[in-house]
Amino acid sequence: MFDQIAERLEKTFRVLRGFGKLTPANIEEATREIRLSLLEADVNYRVAKDLVERIAARALGTEVLRSVTPGQQFVKICYDELVKTLGAGRHELDLAARPPVVILLAGLQGSGKTTTAAKLARYLKEKMRKRVMLVSTDVHRPAAIEQLKKLGETIGVPVCDAAIGEDPVAIARRALERARNEVADVLIVDSAGRTQIDEPMMREIAAVRDVLQPREVLFVADAMTGQAAVDVSKEFHARLGLTGIILTKMDGDARGGAALSINAVTGAPVKFVGTGEKNDQFDLFHPERIASRIFGMGDILSLVEKAQEKVDAEKAERMQKKMLSGGFDLDDFLAQMKMVRSLGSLESTLGMIPGIGSALKQVKGKVDFEKELKKIEAIINSMTRSERANPDILNASRRRRIAQGSGTKVQDINQFMNQYLEMKKMMKRVQSMGLGALMKGIRGIR
Repeated sequence: MFDQIAERLEKTFRVLRGFGKLTPANIEEATREIRLSLLEADVNYRVAKDLVERIAARALGTEVLRSVTPGQQFVKICYDELVKTLGAGRHELDLAARPPVVILLAGLQGSGKTTTAAKLARYLKEKMRKRVMLVSTDVHRPAAIEQLKKLGETIGVPVCDAAIGEDPVAIARRALERARNEVADVLIVDSAGRTQIDEPMMREIAAVRDVLQPREVLFVADAMTGQAAVDVSKEFHARLGLTGIILTKMDGDARGGAALSINAVTGAPVKFVGTGEKNDQFDLFHPERIASRIFGMGDILSLVEKAQEKVDAEKAERMQKKMLSGGFDLDDFLAQMKMVRSLGSLESTLGMIPGIGSALKQVKGKVDFEKELKKIEAIINSMTRSERANPDILNASRRRRIAQGSGTKVQDINQFMNQYLEMKKMMKRVQSMGLGALMKGIRGIR
């Protein structure tokens, strides 16, 4: 997501950084390009207009025109104003109430509401150490009730009973009573959804809200639907009084208009984002980090947090020492590769590293990273234990056998082994020179 707008903004800023001095004329040209980029990304017209007007007002002042680095200063202004549009700061859940605290989820059918209920439950259980309970009041769709039960079993969270045709308000009351009796900290309620807004659905959700008096009313929006999600969120906010937004499918190939508009249009902050289908692919929304990625600055903080969650620190340290000594074998290489893959898709992980995003765009569609990783994994798994421990014994006949066993070609084996040997050489060089000296040498090559 955001690839299209990031690419256009990058071109605009590249031109601006080349100017020794900015004038009202080229600032006007730049803001026009920014407005077009936002509109093409399906950002709400009013939101785009307000954002560009704020950027222009600051840029045309002494802040940029008298700056010693006007191009960089202009980019900084754009970044600051985008963060404001996204909703500056982190917006945590408000759980400061007598338990069980009720969180009501609302949204259209197909937005990922039921899956999001389970993701939020897992987040609260594992990261905030809360006792959580789930319930579905969507009595019109049997699949929704059954799906929530299965998801609850998967994450180890109890789900209150509900039946098709039962009164949603009665289900809500029973769930709240059970949550009190079982001393739950949080009750998450998955409400009814339709393919579009209708009056009976709104009345039903409002009735459930009135009975439960939720601390949080969160609208679940499909980020892939763009401006449509923003329009629907306005309707829900008017009827239910939203306290926050959860954007789903943020990993999709969409223009990002919903993410950039929804806070400014509704006034309700985006609190979480769904970044994949798995129930652990659910994160707090950080406006500063989203803006950084759009501006090509990467998102190293999110990458570090992911690594801390997924990677065993002691194991990683042992691996690092082994790699620097040049003594790691193909079993270690495979373990390292699996460690990286546990962070998510290689493309999304690399995209978080500053400077890598633009390089990835150049090879996008030409290189299938996941396919290449699977090929390497198949090659290593087709080797014997002694071959993995001592790759020097891989003669021509062994390589033919490995190629046959892994469904690859001998050329693939040769290419991988060359890359592996080059990596070992580089690691030995780091060890002998020291990292600082190596970096100095690399800068000298440039």
